[in-house]
Amino acid sequence: MNVFGSGFAWNAFALNLAVAAGAAFSVVLVAFLVALRVKMHRIVDIAWGLAFAAVALASYGMSAGYGDDGRRLLVTLLTVVWGLRLAGHLAWRGRGQGEDPRYERLLGRASGNRTWYAFRIVYLLQGALVWLVSLPVQAAAYETGAMSFLAWLGTALWLLGLTFETVGDRQLARFKADPANRGRLMDRGLWSWTRHPNYFGDFCVWWGIFLVACDAPAAAAATVIGPLVMSFLLIGGSGKALMERHMAERPGYAAYRASTSGFFPRPPRGPREGDTEAG
Repeated sequence: MNVFGSGFAWNAFALNLAVAAGAAFSVVLVAFLVALRVKMHRIVDIAWGLAFAAVALASYGMSAGYGDDGRRLLVTLLTVVWGLRLAGHLAWRGRGQGEDPRYERLLGRASGNRTWYAFRIVYLLQGALVWLVSLPVQAAAYETGAMSFLAWLGTALWLLGLTFETVGDRQLARFKADPANRGRLMDRGLWSWTRHPNYFGDFCVWWGIFLVACDAPAAAAATVIGPLVMSFLLIGGSGKALMERHMAERPGYAAYRASTSGFFPRPPRGPREGDTEAG
């Protein structure tokens, strides 16, 4: 039974799943080797975006002659642009800094070999998540029908997300670069509309990419796990929830939390007491 719709090359897609897994795990393996050399596991954050780009490029190559060329190119460009921008931003932001406290705390839990523990809990898990979240990217490359309005709606949502990420990251970087803001918390620009414009941006990007893969309803049903997992990571996993636990004791954060949306943007509510920073 063809669960993805008429003309979907199931056998080729099954092979793509394996190749995509190899692409994702190759990137995180290289990141692991680099991390051992520089003795810093925050390198894996850069590999996150690069691994998605690698999966998209591998899927584009593997799907030649199978899927609609327009959709193949579109979903590849959306994924690669997002992944490279994110990797570049994290590399720039982390330059000259030491280990991320998140990884120091995580490795502090290791009862045996810390290196093997890091490889299993950080790198292998990240590779698996990249493969799972990227399922819509992989499936979209094999859909044969012409793109419908859903693909363009998804592209518009992707663009909204990329804008939130890019503008929010730039606003925060400029704020932190000003010595006058030392010790203060960021509550300006997009950060006054949502406490996490970067995570909201990621959310829009991945639901947008999912919409590009939605022209075949069965394909959408089979790959919706991708954006759902990403949404969980952003809201309840290593994104918003973890960041807010870290920020909870900062002076002024309670007032910022009371006045500013936790995720989906909206105008700030009421006067804010003090200044705030997130992300």
